[in-house]
Order: sequence, then structure tokens, then C-alpha cells
Amino acid sequence: MTELPRPDATPARPHFSSGPCAKPPGWDAARLATESLGRSHRSKIGKARLQRAIDLTREVLGVPDTHRIGIVPGSDTGAFEMAMWTMLGARGVTTLAWESFGEGWVTDAVKQLKLDPVILRADYGSLPDLGAVDWDTDVLFTWNGTTSGVRVPDGEWIDANRAGLSFCDATSAVFAYDLPWDKLDVTTFSWQKVLGGEGAHGVIILGPRAVERLESYTPAWPLPKVFRLVSKGALAEGVFKGETINTPSMLAVEDVIFALEWAQSLGGLSGLMARSDANAAALDNIVRERSWLRHLAADPATRSKTSVCLLVEGADEALIKKFAGLLEAEHAAYDIAGYRDAPPGLRIWCGATVDTADVEALGPWLDWAWAQVKQ
Repeated sequence: MTELPRPDATPARPHFSSGPCAKPPGWDAARLATESLGRSHRSKIGKARLQRAIDLTREVLGVPDTHRIGIVPGSDTGAFEMAMWTMLGARGVTTLAWESFGEGWVTDAVKQLKLDPVILRADYGSLPDLGAVDWDTDVLFTWNGTTSGVRVPDGEWIDANRAGLSFCDATSAVFAYDLPWDKLDVTTFSWQKVLGGEGAHGVIILGPRAVERLESYTPAWPLPKVFRLVSKGALAEGVFKGETINTPSMLAVEDVIFALEWAQSLGGLSGLMARSDANAAALDNIVRERSWLRHLAADPATRSKTSVCLLVEGADEALIKKFAGLLEAEHAAYDIAGYRDAPPGLRIWCGATVDTADVEALGPWLDWAWAQVKQ
């Protein structure tokens, strides 16, 4: 293969990591509010800023007043496991797994909680049969599979008259898709994905049916303090009013407020979705023009618009490591090697904080790296 010349221009912000993700355009640490730093999170200003983050989340996502929003420890993992530990066991469980994080919830259900769930699996790049889900059971699923680039097509497959609860891990979907809140009893995510926020903090959104479960059911297993959402048989309402279970990072809170206010400046959710859609379309154009590159998710109807996973012709783990390393060394693309448990390939984040021009500028660099590794 003839060696290609090094492209002249690199993406202005080559941050394509799938978590933590690129900061919003124009972000600068000096632009963050600092009045809450060095203050107690229980102080008037501390609680006000936590409540501000909750209120902005509700406004940008269009979460109805019937649903409660809380900031909890442990990123998305902590939020989802909090929901599992506090609400599962009341009825049968169905788990859906088509990538590594869904498999993580299977492991929790089977090995930690000692439940006997129905497990619906699919290989990387595909979805399990959504029509096979029994909605008399509690159902655990990821909306957007971060490590496979496969998502559910919409919320139509979720039974509006379900007896069980729907548990949705939406961490790489929220702020990029218009989620059907009436179909989601429990939704979790972290700030580090589409918002480009910091890690360690999770968000849990509870619909009225989830609150009813919490107040009417006591699990058989012990609950650590950081999982407790009920006090004296009633929901701990303070958690959903900025009174966090444990100490949050107020710097991370100020950072996400910046991101949410940026989202507002775009027009809210519709503006965020438009940016993600444009980024995904730009990357799809790059893929279609290259015979050696293809999507891991073959079906466009279930292909992620955020964590886009790509297969490289003949690639193994070593080739992908070299490919991604070349681009990082040139400051053309950071952190684009696929997830360790996924088939060897590339994973390029197309969430709203990425600029479409940077995705478009990536094309020639992919060609250059491909020529390098094929020599």
C-alpha cells in the first residue's frame, strides 16, 4: 500500500472518548462558578446549587413532575445498582444483555443478589428479541449499548400496562434521544457522557411506580447506606431536593451546571439531539466511503448516535492498539480504541459536545493511520 501523506489539519478538539467525553464547546475551568467551592454541601448555597443541577436536568430533558430526580454516588453504576438492590426481588426479573454493561447487570442479578432472572442475550452488533420480554417481570436494559453501538429503536416495545418495573440504564442515551418517560420507571445515567461532565456522580430518575415499590417492599438483603432511598417506610424526599446521601464534589456540580446551561443555550434537548445526529451522520459518511471500515451495528434503526462502534478490516487487538496510538500521538484523535470486551475495533463518540467539523476532519486521519498499519 502506498504511504499516504500526513494530513495538514487535525480536528480542533480531538476528544472522541466515550467517557469521560469531550467538554462542551467553549468550556474553560475559569468560567465555572466557584462560590460553592469550599462550602458545605449542606449549606444554603450548596443545597441551592445541587437543586439547580436537578432543576436544569428536568428542564432540558423534559422530565415530568411525576418523576423525581436525585444525585447519587457512584456514577451510573452506583445509580443502577442502587435501583437493583432496593427494588428487585418483589417479582420475577428479566435482564437484556447485548454488550458488556448489560452483562454487568446480569452478573449483579445472578451472582450478587442470587436471583434467577430470565436472560435475553444477543451478540455484539445485534439486539435480543424485544418482543420476547415478559412485562409481568421487572425488566433491566440499557437504552444505548455504549460498548457495542447498538440501541433500542424506541419505547414502543415497553408495555404501557406492564405489571413489572422498567429499569433503564440510559447513561449514553440521555440528552441524545427523546426518552419516553411514561414508559421508564427507573432511569439512571452519569454526567460524564453526553453532557461532557465529570465522573463519580450518578443521577437516578424515579417514576411513581418505582416510588410505590420502594415504599411497599423491603428487600431480603442488607442495604449499604449509599443505597438507602427509604427512611421509616417513606421515600427519603431530601435526596430529590439536593440533600445528597453522601458528600458530592461541588466542583463537579458546578461543571455540570455549566454544561446544562450550555444545553439550554442550544434550545435544550432538541439542540443536543441535532448536534448528535449531525455528528453521527458525518461519521456514517466517512464509513460509507471506505471499504475497509464498517459499523459493528449493521441495522441503522438500532445503531447508536453517540457511541459509534466500527470494525476495521482484518483487525485484531494489536492492530487496533497501534491504529489508535498513531492517531493519539498525532493529536488527531484521543481514546478511540474499542472497549476491551468488545470485538476489536474503533469507538468514536458522536455526542453533542463534539463538533461536527472535528468528526469530518477525522476522515483523512483514519485513512492515514490505516495506510500506516497496513504497511
